[in-house]
Amino acid sequence: MRSDWDRLDDILAAVEKIKERVAGGVEIHHLQVIGEAMRGISQSMKDRYPNVPWAQIIALRNILVHEYFGLDMHQVWMVTRKELPVLEVRLRLIHAQVTQE
Repeated sequence: MRSDWDRLDDILAAVEKIKERVAGGVEIHHLQVIGEAMRGISQSMKDRYPNVPWAQIIALRNILVHEYFGLDMHQVWMVTRKELPVLEVRLRLIHAQVTQE
């Protein structure tokens, strides 16, 4: 079974891939990867770090997967540009803390 650390690593790798591609457009697949990895994070980790919007990110993943043709691409773009950098900072701090444990 994959650990929370492994899943945080997956999320951060997907964030990096999005950042690489964001100039050319939104990379939906990697947003889905983030949501899927978030879904696999243990409840104890989610409870330990309530400042991460775990449920909202998982909900975004569900929308991306199940309502692809009804997506508001501008809204997805804005999430990527505004929310992803904040999420990345929070997750890097968590990743560093988990690494030290």
